[in-house]
Amino acid sequence: MRPGFLRRWIVVVTVGEALGFAVPAVVGATLYDESAAILVPALLAAGAVEGGLLGGAQWLALRAELPALAPATWVGLTAAGAVTAYAIGVLPSTFWETWSGWAPALQVPLFVVLGLALLASIGAAQWLELRHHVPQAGRWILGTALAWTLALGVFVAISTPLWQEGQELWLRIAIGLLAGLAMAVTMAAVTGRAMIGLLHR
Repeated sequence: MRPGFLRRWIVVVTVGEALGFAVPAVVGATLYDESAAILVPALLAAGAVEGGLLGGAQWLALRAELPALAPATWVGLTAAGAVTAYAIGVLPSTFWETWSGWAPALQVPLFVVLGLALLASIGAAQWLELRHHVPQAGRWILGTALAWTLALGVFVAISTPLWQEGQELWLRIAIGLLAGLAMAVTMAAVTGRAMIGLLHR
């Protein structure tokens, strides 16, 4: 492994994710009060862009350590994982009228399963390619799930108190971008550590 791998990974992956997340941040802030028929497809498309930029950044950081890693495959799988995550993320609000009347005994297990699937979606998609290049690649799914758990927690902690009803569009977008940058740094730092663990095996 080249010296300074973790630093390069954090910088490159943070930039890729921050730029990628800017797309759904703008889409979500602009269309948040639109119908699901408009908002959901727009968010899924934006999620594909985010995933593609994230995957491209990760490949750039990895190409010297894993020269056989196929860029098109890695980027495509990352985009697919991101779209899956967004699809899961919009399910609760999209189908509110369906599940809101369910008993808690049904709601809680459902959202636990959906939450776990969302957190594991990108790592599981990337595992399909990564398993051909490193041993015990399944650990990547756990590492990325942990990374996104922490990163999304950071995003919520920053954005929730700042977003207020009636704010102007530019301010909603700015808050989303700020929280998204913090999210990207957190995710990059944790996934970088997880990748080092795989590359050292």
